[in-house]
Amino acid sequence: MDRIDELAIFVAIIDAGSLVGASRRLRRSPPAVTRSLNALEERIGVRLVDRTTRRLAPTEAGNALAERARVLLASYEDALAGASQAPVRGALRITAPVQFGRRHVAPIVSTFLNEYPEVRVELSLNDRNLDLIEEGLDLAVRIGPLADSSLIARQVGSVRQLVVASPDYLARRGVPHVPKELASHDTIFGMARSSAREWRFGPTQRGATVRLSPRLLVDDVETRLQAARAGRGIARVLSYQVTAELADGSLVRLLQDYEPEPLAVQLVTSSRGYMPPKLRVFLDLATSVFRATAEVQG
Repeated sequence: MDRIDELAIFVAIIDAGSLVGASRRLRRSPPAVTRSLNALEERIGVRLVDRTTRRLAPTEAGNALAERARVLLASYEDALAGASQAPVRGALRITAPVQFGRRHVAPIVSTFLNEYPEVRVELSLNDRNLDLIEEGLDLAVRIGPLADSSLIARQVGSVRQLVVASPDYLARRGVPHVPKELASHDTIFGMARSSAREWRFGPTQRGATVRLSPRLLVDDVETRLQAARAGRGIARVLSYQVTAELADGSLVRLLQDYEPEPLAVQLVTSSRGYMPPKLRVFLDLATSVFRATAEVQG
């Protein structure tokens, strides 16, 4: 096996924390990944990873080798890029929230494919945060705080959490002027992982948490918007999701003085040091587009 490839497999094992995770990331069979690790340990005569039934833990020697390998892999990629004018080719696997992906990521992917004919993109739109390592993904678009601090994030903008309702609903039920008044209104709620039925408001000096008894719970953003436009109740959505509705007046923005701080829009990768040209070029393209897009600038 090529020695550079051997090191790349080893780094993937350390980053994934498991042989199965590394095999998914690399699109190789678990036995092939296991053989590579065993061969590397046998050749250098040092145990690099302690195996348990559920997870792998790098030894002190393994951690040291992983850090040096990342530097070497980055230098190797830079050398190839300089010698061959940075060829951009291969498969790039991206995930993003459904509506944001349709509206903002898909057009960037189309531009990228037009400019680089040797690249294939797999775009997975999902409102659940997919694990980059386990799912073999190169890049994720994430909105809000990151649960995994080991990921590498580049902030490209921000969006706001807005409370909205239709003019028809407000004419029937009145306009809430402070967050606590929402408790007496019909609300449309997203079905999040948490069972708490509450909305938190800000800024800090005006912060409040309002417990709600929503009459409609929906796990799809577009369906929530349809219900809000139809006068079913008050909904909370992200600013980019209602740009058209606020412009044409079909929805009205409420409680603007109490809106929380903006949520960061971030491009997230698991790469540390080594980053293939296809990923680096897409990151730069997406960053420039997002930072020029008003909807993604909070």
